[in-house]
Amino acid sequence: MFAVIKTGGKQYRVVANDVLKIEKVAGEVGDFIEIGQVLAHGEGDDVTFGVPFVEGATVSAEVVLQGRAKTVIAFKKRRRQNSRRKHGHRQHETTVRIAEILLAGAKASKKPAAKKEAAPAAEKDAAPAKKAKAAKADAAPQAASLFTAPAGEPDDLTTIKGIGPVAAGQLKEQGITTFAQIAAFTDADIAKIDEAMPFSADQIGDWREQAKALAK
Repeated sequence: MFAVIKTGGKQYRVVANDVLKIEKVAGEVGDFIEIGQVLAHGEGDDVTFGVPFVEGATVSAEVVLQGRAKTVIAFKKRRRQNSRRKHGHRQHETTVRIAEILLAGAKASKKPAAKKEAAPAAEKDAAPAKKAKAAKADAAPQAASLFTAPAGEPDDLTTIKGIGPVAAGQLKEQGITTFAQIAAFTDADIAKIDEAMPFSADQIGDWREQAKALAK
């Protein structure tokens, strides 16, 4: 028997033991949830359609995993404005296994397994390991910047056309703080910045020419 269900604004055709990813629903791994929006069910050519849902029909599913989907990158560029914006999004999702298709108000026969409480002794044994892991994370070195910032007062990089406050902050994080430093960029430096930061080689080349005049 199959059923067509609706959840998270999407429709799915399912049969028992199907595993599928749906929009996030509440529940822990091992819990059983009921999906009450059944649009149709049937077997072979014998199909019953709902108006819009089939009365008394539900689908029972077991929560297999609570996770997130792959990262979707959104990139926006405005021509001739030296403006680029890039950000990512990972949608929350729930992986479920279809357990039963229930008709005429029938109740699910499968229920979530009882959750075992952790023994106090086990918690005590795990505590030192957690502390050691936290200390190791705190001691982990930060990612190295692309360049080493020169000594002395930094220049106001926003003087260069195309570098705003946000871009200036990003450059500072990578050790780029003075006009002389930008003016001395080699083509290899520009390629390195282009690869690691949200600026194009053309943009950086234009900044280099402006910085040469400002560094005099």
